[in-house]
Amino acid sequence: MEQIIDRTLPSPAYLQLYNHFVEKITSGAYPYGSKLPSKRTIAADTGISVITVLHAFDLLCDEGYTESRQRSGIYVIYKESDFLSSKVIRAQAKPINTDMTVSNMPSSDFPFSVLAKAMRKVLLDYGDRLLIKSPNFGCPELKKAICSYLERSRGISVNPSQIIIGSGAEYLYGQIAQFLRIKKIAIEDPSYEKIEKVYTAMGIKCHRLSMGGNGISTNALKTAHEKALHVTPFNSYPTGATADISKKREYLLWAEENKSVIIEDNYDSELTVSKKPESPLFTLSESENVIYINTFSRTIAPSMRVGYMLLPEKMVSSFTEKLGFYSCTVPLFEQYLLATLIQNGDYERHINHVRRQKRKELKN
Repeated sequence: MEQIIDRTLPSPAYLQLYNHFVEKITSGAYPYGSKLPSKRTIAADTGISVITVLHAFDLLCDEGYTESRQRSGIYVIYKESDFLSSKVIRAQAKPINTDMTVSNMPSSDFPFSVLAKAMRKVLLDYGDRLLIKSPNFGCPELKKAICSYLERSRGISVNPSQIIIGSGAEYLYGQIAQFLRIKKIAIEDPSYEKIEKVYTAMGIKCHRLSMGGNGISTNALKTAHEKALHVTPFNSYPTGATADISKKREYLLWAEENKSVIIEDNYDSELTVSKKPESPLFTLSESENVIYINTFSRTIAPSMRVGYMLLPEKMVSSFTEKLGFYSCTVPLFEQYLLATLIQNGDYERHINHVRRQKRKELKN
């Protein structure tokens, strides 16, 4: 087996193995119905443990690339030809969504003592620099911290120039509307009401696409020919639908065929009870036509009105030219505070604690 585990990289071995097989499966090296090498063979060839291989296999099965057959092995069930077909069964079926029962619970507030300690550190470390106007797209410290965090937790590799900091998701929706300069946009139906309200306020007509069990229904998607599609693939509100890998590929194929942009709204994704990393559309896209949005309001506190947007590299210069004059709407103090919480590990420790608590609640 080729060298696929690089121990100098920050991403764990199981995630590197998972990404390796995703690439091989989607490229056709392992076609539909083929069997993957045994866990012991992979472990021996790569020098990693059988448990690590099993973890990678679990992710492949969870995402819908493969299935485990008792006493037989792991088989590929991914078929590129399935996408956007009216015969797709998996895309129409309503999956069991373990996140749905907990997604609407109030978020567990960030420990105030930890927050207060970080605030004091920011005041001491930055002093009167907190009174300086922020760079228009956000301060370098926060953008670099977000880059590192996304690489570790999501496998998203971006550079700081691709990150735009803003005061929450709704502000970023408005920025996107001005950037794309579109007259119509496709959205989920039902969806978070402020999505439609923001676009309507910007003079954009919304084409509502009916939802199925794991995202926008295939038939509804076929009726859309807008130049932008706003989706919440992780946990759509209020349906709780979560898009599996087939549905995500379907969205991307639709965008390719219509030469459209996808706005991926990944609100609440950090608080999943799943142990597997989500595969964002942003990383799955080969055409750099996905804009990714997330916020800290859910993971820290509702009063923390800070969000960020990831732009594909090819859009950065155009976005800067059109909207680079806007001042950043987030005070430097909050930006430095978030950067500190991410850099010292407090942010991820809190997220992991909340996820463990949610798993316990589901078991009880």
